[in-house]
Amino acid sequence: MAELTANYSSYNMDYSTPTEEFLRSIDIHTLLPQQEPFVMVGTLTHFEMTKVVTELVIPEDNIFVNDGKFSASGLIENMAQTCAARLGYVNKYILLKGIQLGYIGAIRNMQVFDLPKVGDKITTTVNIREEVFGMILADATVECGDKLLVSTEMKIAEKEAE
Repeated sequence: MAELTANYSSYNMDYSTPTEEFLRSIDIHTLLPQQEPFVMVGTLTHFEMTKVVTELVIPEDNIFVNDGKFSASGLIENMAQTCAARLGYVNKYILLKGIQLGYIGAIRNMQVFDLPKVGDKITTTVNIREEVFGMILADATVECGDKLLVSTEMKIAEKEAE
């Protein structure tokens, strides 16, 4: 609680409408159940209850990099972890709870237009369409600059807290 108070005082903000500066200051590892080498998001840059945005600079040593490109599997995990970052933020800063696990329940209408290369900065946006009974239905996109790389619909199942 002291950490939350300190963060709140230093940024003087409401956690339900955080500034980009505050979001960028958060260690992404504190929001995710995944840890290295399986972290596929770098920075949380935008949070609303119905929209979240993350960035990642593709590192050369990423387990999903093949022949200098980030694979479609890596992009799927990146989108899922963007959802996880949203849930982690809600739990840590709004509900004051611990990390909660989630699972990809379904991926529909996925279109991969291109794969990012090592060193590219990708921006992942997840828009929540519905959230009910521990299930999240979301639209997700990954862009590199102005170029759309991937779009899909995802269902994410949240594991109930123990």
